[in-house]
Amino acid sequence: MGLIDSPSRSSPVKITVTSSPTGGGFHGLTSPIRRHSLSACQNSPLSGKGIRGGGSGGRYLSMSKESTDEFVAYTVHMPPTPDNRTIADSQDSLVGSGRKSYGVGNPSDGYIKDTIFTGGFNSVTKAHVRKSLEEEEEEVMRKCKTMCQMEGCDEKKAEAKCECGYVICRECYLDCVGIDGGYCPGCKESYKGISDDESDEPKSEAKDQANPLPSRGGGGRGGGRMEKNFSLVQSFKNPNQDFDHNRWLFETKGTYGYGNALWPSDGQEFGRGIDDKSMNPPDFSDRRNRPLTRKVGISAAIISPYRLLMVLRLGALACFLTWRISHPNHDAMWLWIMSVVCEVWFAISWLLDQLPKLCPVKRITDLTILKERFESSGPNLRNPKGLSDLPGIDVFVSTADAEKEPPLVTANTILSILAVDYPVEKVACYLSDDGGSLVTFEALAEAASFARIWVPFCKKHDIEPRNPETYFGQKRDPLKNKVRLDFVRDRRRVKREYDEFKVRINALPESIRRRSDAYNTQQELRAKRKQVELGEDLSEPIKVPKATWMSDGTHWHGTWSSAEEGHSRGDHEGIIQIMLVPPNAEPLYGNEVDEKNMIDTTDVDVRLPMLVYVSREKRPSFDHNKKAGAMNALVRASAIMSNGAFILNLDCDHYIYNSLAMREGMCFMLDKGGDRICYVQFPQRFEGIDPNDRYANHNTVFFDVSMRALDGLQGPMYVGTGCIFRRIALYGFSPPRATEHHGWFGSRKTRKLLRKPNIQKDQEDDEMFLPMIDEKDDEEVSRSLLTKQFGNSVPLVDSIAVAEFGGRLLHELRGKGCQGRPAGSLAVQREPLDASALAEAVGVISCYYEDKTEWGKRVGWIYGSITEDVVTGYRMHNRGWRSIYCVTKRDAFRGTAPINLTDRLIQVLRWATGSVEIFFSRNNALFASPRMKFLQRVAYFNVGMYPFTSIFLLVYCILPALSLFSGKFIVQSLNVTFLVFLLAITTTLCMLALLEIKWSGITLHDWWRNEQFWLIGGTSAHPAAVVQGLLKVIAGVDISFTLTSKSAAPDDGEDEFAELYEFRWTVLMIPPITIILINMIAIAVGTFRTVYSPFPQWSKLLGGVFFSFWVLSHLYPFAKGLMGKRGKVPTIVFLWSALICIVVSLLAVYVYPPSGHQDFSSFQFP
Repeated sequence: MGLIDSPSRSSPVKITVTSSPTGGGFHGLTSPIRRHSLSACQNSPLSGKGIRGGGSGGRYLSMSKESTDEFVAYTVHMPPTPDNRTIADSQDSLVGSGRKSYGVGNPSDGYIKDTIFTGGFNSVTKAHVRKSLEEEEEEVMRKCKTMCQMEGCDEKKAEAKCECGYVICRECYLDCVGIDGGYCPGCKESYKGISDDESDEPKSEAKDQANPLPSRGGGGRGGGRMEKNFSLVQSFKNPNQDFDHNRWLFETKGTYGYGNALWPSDGQEFGRGIDDKSMNPPDFSDRRNRPLTRKVGISAAIISPYRLLMVLRLGALACFLTWRISHPNHDAMWLWIMSVVCEVWFAISWLLDQLPKLCPVKRITDLTILKERFESSGPNLRNPKGLSDLPGIDVFVSTADAEKEPPLVTANTILSILAVDYPVEKVACYLSDDGGSLVTFEALAEAASFARIWVPFCKKHDIEPRNPETYFGQKRDPLKNKVRLDFVRDRRRVKREYDEFKVRINALPESIRRRSDAYNTQQELRAKRKQVELGEDLSEPIKVPKATWMSDGTHWHGTWSSAEEGHSRGDHEGIIQIMLVPPNAEPLYGNEVDEKNMIDTTDVDVRLPMLVYVSREKRPSFDHNKKAGAMNALVRASAIMSNGAFILNLDCDHYIYNSLAMREGMCFMLDKGGDRICYVQFPQRFEGIDPNDRYANHNTVFFDVSMRALDGLQGPMYVGTGCIFRRIALYGFSPPRATEHHGWFGSRKTRKLLRKPNIQKDQEDDEMFLPMIDEKDDEEVSRSLLTKQFGNSVPLVDSIAVAEFGGRLLHELRGKGCQGRPAGSLAVQREPLDASALAEAVGVISCYYEDKTEWGKRVGWIYGSITEDVVTGYRMHNRGWRSIYCVTKRDAFRGTAPINLTDRLIQVLRWATGSVEIFFSRNNALFASPRMKFLQRVAYFNVGMYPFTSIFLLVYCILPALSLFSGKFIVQSLNVTFLVFLLAITTTLCMLALLEIKWSGITLHDWWRNEQFWLIGGTSAHPAAVVQGLLKVIAGVDISFTLTSKSAAPDDGEDEFAELYEFRWTVLMIPPITIILINMIAIAVGTFRTVYSPFPQWSKLLGGVFFSFWVLSHLYPFAKGLMGKRGKVPTIVFLWSALICIVVSLLAVYVYPPSGHQDFSSFQFP
């Protein structure tokens, strides 16, 4: 062992280099590409700048001559995890329980788990390093080229028997020919030129011929009458029986007879083939041959009248507007002009909102087929160990403020992810703490510790939901559907542990504050003692930084409460900490109840998914792009550490309510045609909403009506959480094939295969093509292009092809011209995680890594908008990808929503401002590519347009009051024509709403609440969003928003809906208050004038009062929110009300003086 000092004199870090033989090498890889051990990051210790090793400096280590492997560990003195584990303890644990828990063979697991990896701009990356000899790697790769590629076979004399290049030995080749009918295990195509000495099966040319139908007669060999021969005829006669389209294709080969009879071709029949060999049709009832998903259309009895009503209402609107324009009100032209302009805009807005709802669909998944296809019941030839063949999923959880987003809520979300029903070795969870808070860090460590009890308990007793706060807070009987005798005892013990866990989590802020105060006081005393020893002037103040301290007595690397330089919310180094190391691929069962084990887990797999804490580097001189930048940092770090082919992103308050949610989403990704799907969006469901849903927090009209309708087009929009992405689609690559829509309304379609040989040279600059593992042409050119787009990290660039391979469909499901993968290719051990990978991960989350790259422009989450989620989904659809809306029987995810009026308005303001930014950017759907469907383009265009409706809505809400004040109306007189048009428009709207309720499953109450909040938001938040968006576009004024506060679970005895009645003033409330008061005053003034008028005009009064009542009924929830729980109206509301009443009264006196000599025809607004 040798000791090497860091070359940086300013850094006190000392690095100890140790070397020890590791015995047999471990080569469990997840892909054909091995992880590079050298780092491309300049600040990484592997680059040669941080240590004196390699190159000309040499390495100081003791080499073992008996072994060719060596383990090199560069150990740094860094703090362990908050559970007070020291490095020595972690080393000892490798010999005992650690090796048992995490399986084989990686002695650096303890070092990796107990070390915080930090680094960033102009700072040294501090990491443990594990480096394997590259000579052995090259030898293994050289052997792999001549070894049989069949799982479980180590025969070295092998050759490629198929054009695809799949290497197979003679014995395995004969087995495949004899058992599988001569199909290659690699490409699933039949072998060509099979000789008699290679196969015991005789050659038959009948395979390529159409299979005949059986005859009705039973004579001849094999001519017995078979059941369901005339499947098509039976389906006509028996409508309750599903039509088996696959069987029909097999029986008829697409040939028809006369009438309803199926006429066999060439007079042949089943059972009579070449050489009188009996041939039976395949078993189409086999579940493995069935699709994973099914699209169910809306019943024609509902959707046809729905579309007809849309056409009728559109015609009624056209006739009404034509009549309104041709019949002006000469008595009040200003009133007529304003009303007609608003009505035309409302008609356009309704049309933009209604057109994408023409083709709603529903989808159904079959999880049983997914399990049978990708998770074999036992070992087989392609999967000797019986591992899962499902692709990996990386789960991203984002948080930014430990004060507004309670750590207990985040910890419960993490626990629900760790307990998900998905292969443990295929799941990796990453928490992005954009605030760099020690509270969040230690809360995650506590969650990792409690997960060792909670996850086995959930798996043992099939607990749902797997969020402990929600589960223990349920009011239903916990014994329902529980059959194990020890359930009550286990639940009681886990509940007691969770109560203690909650106490520790809630006490973390105060505990950290006290600990930091104690350490800071100690530092001050030491500084004073040193000042006395040096004989300095005691009157001079001592500058001791008010640091935040970890539990082991070291400084926290993230944000300090004192916000010192280098430790503030926008200025701290990057941090990566592995809380739970990657598990072994084979199951690990627990022990019986004893002092250490609270529950019996002898028949439960106690492995836990990998859990990582990530806090990206932040510096004052860099733009960090808010949530989008944090998510992109997670994408890069996860690509190096786990590289799951799919990514699930969740907000910190959205937990997994259905443990099978990931499997539901993967059914769409892995089914036929799934290679064109960029993401699967789940609906957002919320808890903690008041029973009346006063402010439409559930938003069911959007999630159950609009999103279902978009699913029938090109797919739903991305809404920021609860979404499973295909990683390569998130990287900005084009889909394997796409359809371009040209002509009027996209009526002319052109299908394109987006592969390099099929693309013109002038189009290559506009496309990003996937780097294939099996493609070696132009490898250097492709790598240089990817380096410019993704940055200079070699492991990150190499991981792209691996992620593409992991997301491929099976060979038998691949599309035309697309690559597939053989079954069982992902049923392998995950590549071991070493310290060099973590050092590289620290480098890619640095603040300068994205400079001169495509991150945020084309790659990853898109920058430049507050609503980065909508823009990111739009870019994917614009490239030709499609998305899927997955509505599960049991809600997939659940979260919280702000029930307070002020928080709700601020949330809507942020969404609307993002829409205005989209409208004035190149992400406007007017500039969409031909690959986006016409109706999908209409939907995205409406996203940018809807805030501008608020301008016309404000005017239209004041028109009834102006009509009552002036004694005029929007029409000359309330004649029959106007009333008929008004009745037709209103009736068709109500009937459309009823049919939407019918096919979407929402309630009439949900629809009415949505209508009410549409007007509340349209008169408060949306006008402010238009103003802010225009200021940003015209004047360049930056827009900043605060996070929406997440409510924690209420304690016992507290009111669950206390926030609903809290009143917090905001300027957004001024327009709705003004509208309410003006309309109430106008009703009183109009009634008084009509009653005491010598010539009362009751028709105009009735029209004005009706429209004023329409406005007030929509604003009723807003008025109720102003009055609080017991009707106590805040003082600020009285002040604004009085001010508005005075202004309105003065305007009324000025316009209509008491003398009555005012000439109304020449009236102009002051």
